[in-house]
Amino acid sequence: MSNPAPVVVVAGEAIARYGFGEGHPFGPDRHDHFLRELHNQGLAGQVVLRAPRAALTDELLAFHTPAHLERVRRRSASGEGYLDGGDTPAFPGVFEAASAVVGATLVAVEALMDGECRRAFVPIAGLHHAGRDHAAGFCAFNDCGVAVEILRARHGLRRIAYVDIDAHHGDGVYYAFQDDAELIIADLHEDGRFLYPGTGTRAETGRGAAAGTKLNLPLPPGARDEQFHAAWAEVEAFLERHPSEFILFQCGADSLAGDPITHLELTEAAHRHAASRLCEIAAAQGHGRVLGMGGGGYDRRNLARAWTGVVRAFVDSPADGASATIGG
Repeated sequence: MSNPAPVVVVAGEAIARYGFGEGHPFGPDRHDHFLRELHNQGLAGQVVLRAPRAALTDELLAFHTPAHLERVRRRSASGEGYLDGGDTPAFPGVFEAASAVVGATLVAVEALMDGECRRAFVPIAGLHHAGRDHAAGFCAFNDCGVAVEILRARHGLRRIAYVDIDAHHGDGVYYAFQDDAELIIADLHEDGRFLYPGTGTRAETGRGAAAGTKLNLPLPPGARDEQFHAAWAEVEAFLERHPSEFILFQCGADSLAGDPITHLELTEAAHRHAASRLCEIAAAQGHGRVLGMGGGGYDRRNLARAWTGVVRAFVDSPADGASATIGG
């Protein structure tokens, strides 16, 4: 397109339904808190809103095992029990809602790969705990992992960067690709000695031929923006050493001060800064493509401000690499 929209935001009732009931930290109201803030800040008129779609079975199977899909289908039909050992409750229609989350991420992928935009954002997405064969940590399916596999199979990309600033380590992504030298991972999170899932130490840098292609940066409980920026500088240097063709950005807002289940004390300025810098890095590396995924965040005011901060950074970033620099 001659005048590509700067940002696509994928939102709608289909992904809003992915939540575990009123009163649960991951409730279905999270989506609307973000949308209201998007309108309140005047951003809704500066983006293109796109509707989600359900992921196809073969798209889900690009990352997940058939047995896992069948397990979620069964629990979805009954609406009873848990999808995992006790963190992720089943509810009627959870299969369809989780499929819509994956499909929404793929709508954003297609918009980026088709040249409709250079940045895209999906609020209810970034379900980074689910593994190839299991649910975990409020995550039935892993849209991040599906996106990686679809970018490779459908679009021929090889070197993809996954950047995660959610308070929780993105273990479902890390362990699925720890042997994969072409998925670059930079994951900045609360130290696993103090928070679920207890993984993501600095020593976890990839395995075998992939050693050195993963960067895990645990932060201590109570870490503030100053410590985030020091760690973020390391992320930027790492991404410069490992250039990519596409950046997936899991920007969970549970790293902000006041989140009810985590212990970091960042502000939304950290998310805005990370988003802005990733746009510059992507432009400098010649592709410009950044896909933001909302991830965690259980204080509604925090998630609304952090996610709209990301969208603001996307809107304000240059559409090409003309003024982009790395390490600035």
